[in-house]
Amino acid sequence: MSAERPIRVLVIDDSAYSRRAITHILKASPHTEVVGWAEDGEEALRKVVELKPDLLTLDLEMPRMDGFTFLRLVMAKCPTPVIVISGRSGHPDVFKALELGAVDFLAKPPPHATPSLARIEVELLRKVQAVRELRFENLRARIHAPPAAVPRSRGGRRLSDVVVIGASTGGPAALMQVFGAFTEPPPCAFLVAQHMPSEFTRSFAERLERLTPFRAAEARGGEEPGSGTVLVAPGGSHLELQSDGERVRTRVVPKVESDRWAPRIDRLFESAAKTFGARVLGVVLTGMGNDGRQGARAIKAVGGSVIVESERTAVIFGMPQQVIREGVADAILPLDGIASTIRSGLPGEDDGNGAER
Repeated sequence: MSAERPIRVLVIDDSAYSRRAITHILKASPHTEVVGWAEDGEEALRKVVELKPDLLTLDLEMPRMDGFTFLRLVMAKCPTPVIVISGRSGHPDVFKALELGAVDFLAKPPPHATPSLARIEVELLRKVQAVRELRFENLRARIHAPPAAVPRSRGGRRLSDVVVIGASTGGPAALMQVFGAFTEPPPCAFLVAQHMPSEFTRSFAERLERLTPFRAAEARGGEEPGSGTVLVAPGGSHLELQSDGERVRTRVVPKVESDRWAPRIDRLFESAAKTFGARVLGVVLTGMGNDGRQGARAIKAVGGSVIVESERTAVIFGMPQQVIREGVADAILPLDGIASTIRSGLPGEDDGNGAER
């Protein structure tokens, strides 16, 4: 897609108020063009074929044909990037939409809540602009692709004590694929910084808990990272690790107005490097921008290891590419190779007896 041409958007929502609000936000940007709107999935399917938009914004609850049925049909008949704008912010169905092919999501503002509209404006436009870097063929390849099971480790290389993972656009589905590949948790703790609105992180953690072998929860602060557990940074806040000399605990720090991302991957990675040193493994998955680059550099500076998702599978290659350009990536792997590498350790890591393999 040309960087100069506006992104052509079709707005799909049965609420007249929501359609007007979303359209108003998009029309205010010179980088987007609203080419039409639809009240339900049936009308939307016809307009997708007729108008051939670059992007769809989609509500999930609509009459005649709901958003889930529409997603299945549009991905089969006329594949088009979709951003879900849903009022079901705490409902796991939102993540089901990502598995059906939606690119990203955000919470729908309540009716007649003007301050809420201003709150989502920056985030909506940022997500729309991310479509320019989208590798849609990689996103489509993930639909209905079961994770490759990772067998139990037979020992050998020393594993990291803690694995910190950062992701943005395309991240929830990527994280589900990584964690879902394990048949049993490896003997290390996991912490995740996923760029995600605050309304969704708890339900995402609950989904990880339900569908993978890990014990997962949204971090509240004060937890001790434990083997086989996943702590997800709460949306709108930063997740960090800190040590009192005896124990390592999490700390949740509220964002400030100047923060571009919250949670910020760099802050999690840097705190993990400071706390665990060479015993930390950083993983940077799909996403736009450079969050994670400074943190990956900090991990390498203390002797830790860094893995990034490869261009072959990343929905948006921006964040992994930034780490690669920084020269601090130990391994560049497709998504289906990341879990097995976490399980077995990276080549050259200590085998537990002071020798390298």
